[in-house]
Amino acid sequence: MVKTREDIRNIAIIAHVDHGKTTLVNEMLKQSDTFDSHTQIADRAMDTNPIEKERGITILSKTTAIKVGDKQINIVDTPGHADFGGEVERIMTMVDGVLLVVDAFEGTMPQTRFVLKKAFEQHLTPIVIINKVDRPGARPKEVVDEVLDLFIELGADDEMLDFPVIYASAMNGTSSYSPEISQQEHTMKPIFDTVFKTIPAPIDNSDEPMQFQVAMLDYNEFVGRIGIGRVVRGKIAVGDNVTVLKLDGTHKDFRVTKLMGFLGLKRIDINQAEAGDLIAVSGMEEINVGETVAASSTPEALPLLRIDPPTLQMTFRTNDSPFAGREGKFVTARQLGDRLKQELHTDVSLRVLDTDTPGVWTVSGRGELHLSILIETLRREGFELQAGRPKVIYREIDGKRSEPFEDVQIDTPEEYTGSIIQALSERKGELLNMDPQGNGQTRLHFVAPSRGLIGYSSEFLSSTRGYGIYNHTFLDYRPVIGGWNPGRRNGTLVAIAQGTVTTYAIMQIEDRGTVFVDPGTEVYEGMIVGSNSRENDISVNITRMKAQSNVRSSNKDTTSIIKTPMHLTLEESIEFLNDDELVEVTPENTRLRKIILQTSQREKVGRHRSN
Repeated sequence: MVKTREDIRNIAIIAHVDHGKTTLVNEMLKQSDTFDSHTQIADRAMDTNPIEKERGITILSKTTAIKVGDKQINIVDTPGHADFGGEVERIMTMVDGVLLVVDAFEGTMPQTRFVLKKAFEQHLTPIVIINKVDRPGARPKEVVDEVLDLFIELGADDEMLDFPVIYASAMNGTSSYSPEISQQEHTMKPIFDTVFKTIPAPIDNSDEPMQFQVAMLDYNEFVGRIGIGRVVRGKIAVGDNVTVLKLDGTHKDFRVTKLMGFLGLKRIDINQAEAGDLIAVSGMEEINVGETVAASSTPEALPLLRIDPPTLQMTFRTNDSPFAGREGKFVTARQLGDRLKQELHTDVSLRVLDTDTPGVWTVSGRGELHLSILIETLRREGFELQAGRPKVIYREIDGKRSEPFEDVQIDTPEEYTGSIIQALSERKGELLNMDPQGNGQTRLHFVAPSRGLIGYSSEFLSSTRGYGIYNHTFLDYRPVIGGWNPGRRNGTLVAIAQGTVTTYAIMQIEDRGTVFVDPGTEVYEGMIVGSNSRENDISVNITRMKAQSNVRSSNKDTTSIIKTPMHLTLEESIEFLNDDELVEVTPENTRLRKIILQTSQREKVGRHRSN
C-alpha cells in the first residue's frame, strides 16, 4: 500500500484575469488558523509587486501555506493572463490539484481554457469555485454547465467530470455548496473540507533517495538565485551535499546553505524538508527552471519541464533622443544590457539576444502585456530606453512558414457587433461563433493571427465606447496568411523643431487629427505629437508662436480654447507604433518618435521608397 502524507495538500489556484483568485486566497488566509486574531491582512496581499497592485492582475506566481487545524494547505496563486503562462505551466508540476475559479457572471473565458488545459496535461484533480455569486446578473447554474462543456471539450475523463462545485463570494468571505445566495455563510470551511476530501495527498517516499525540481526562480543579491519547487522524493536538509543535473546534461555539486518553507505571507527558515513539501533552496549558482537537485549518491533527473516559447518580439535600445539622460539614472548600453540579462534569472519566458548594432537587443516574450510590464518595471527602476514595434515570431513547421494564432473572445453590447466583426475580418480573424447572452449582450468567438491583433485593443475600446470586454490567448502556430500586412492606417503629426508646445500652434493643427501633447510640453524634431486623420505623415510646427503686432485686437480678451489632447498610456503607445517609429520611455515621460528624426532626411527616404 502506498504511503501518503495526510497532513498536507498542494494546490494551485487558476482562473481567467479578474475572476477573483487573489481575493479568494486572501480570504482563505484570513479564515484559516495561520494567523492570530490581531494580525491584519491587506486586500490582495499576495500581489506584492506595485504594478500588480495598481493593475489588479497577478504577474508572478506566489506560494503560500495556510494552517487548518493541525493540517496544512500549500497554495500557489497563479497569473490569469496568458502572457504570463510560463508561470502557470511550471507550477503545475508542484501541485496535486487545482481550484478553478470562474466568475458567476462572465463564465468561462479564453484564459480559463488555457489554464485548465495546462492542469489537465498534468492530470491534476480539479475543484470548481463559482465566484462572485452576489454579482448582479450572476448565473451560477448556467456557468457550471459552461464549465462542464469546457471539461468535455478539453478531453476530461469520467472521474474529472465528476468535479465538486463550491459557490462563493470571495469579496464578502462567504461560501456554500448551494448556488442560492441565501445559503451563503461567512466561512471558507466548504473549500477547506473539499480540498482535504478531494485533492490527493502527496506520496510519502521520504525514505528514498532525494529529488527536488525547480519550478520557479527568485533572485536575491545576497544569496543569488533561489530555486522554488517541490521535494518529489526523499529528504533534503541544510548542509547536505547534493548534485544539480543541469539542462545541458552536466552535473554540478553544491552544498545546501539555506532552506525556506512557506507559511502565511512569509518564507520561514527550515532545517529539513521531505517528499511533498514546497520549499525554496539557495546555495546553487546559476540554477535554472526544470533542473533536478538530487542526492549525490544517486543523481537521477526528473522529466524536463516544457515551457511554451515566446511568440512576440521587440527591439530594445539605449535612448539616443535629444532629451536622453535628462530624467533617468541608468542610461548607458552596459547598464541596460546587464539589467535585461538579470531579468532572465527569474523570467523563463523571456529571451534577450544581442544584435549586430551596439546598444540594441531583440527581446522576445509571450505577448504585448508581458513586454510592456518589463518596460514599465525598467522605467520605475530609473532606466531610460527606446522600444520598437512588436512583431510576431515566425517558425518553420513541417516545411511551412508559420505564425502564431490566438483564440479571441469578445463580450459586447449587440449594437457594436457589426463594427467588431468587420474590424477583425480585416485583420484576418475568422468568426467561429456568435452567441446572444441576454440583456442586450453578445459573445463573439474568433480565431485570428497574432499580428492582426497587435494594436487592436485601443481600436476595440473606441469602437465599443469602453463597454466591451476583449480577451485573447495563444492558440497554436498555423501557416502564414500571405498578401496582407497589418499596420496602423493613420499617419502621424511630427514636430519639425525643438521647443515648447504653444496653444496657438495646437489651434492651427488640431483640425488635421488628434494631438497627443499639452501646451508647455517640450518636444524635439522628429517627435510624434499627434495622429493624422489621413494615412500620410505631416510635419508640423507645434512650437509656433503667434506673431506680435502693435495693433490692438478687438477680441484680445477672448480665451483660446483647444480640444483636450489625448494622452497615450505605455501600452497604447506601443500599440500605436509603426515600423519606422519608436517609443522613448523614461522615469517621467513616454514619448513617441520617428527613428529618423531629421525632417529632410526622413522625407528623402520616403520619396526613395515611393519610387
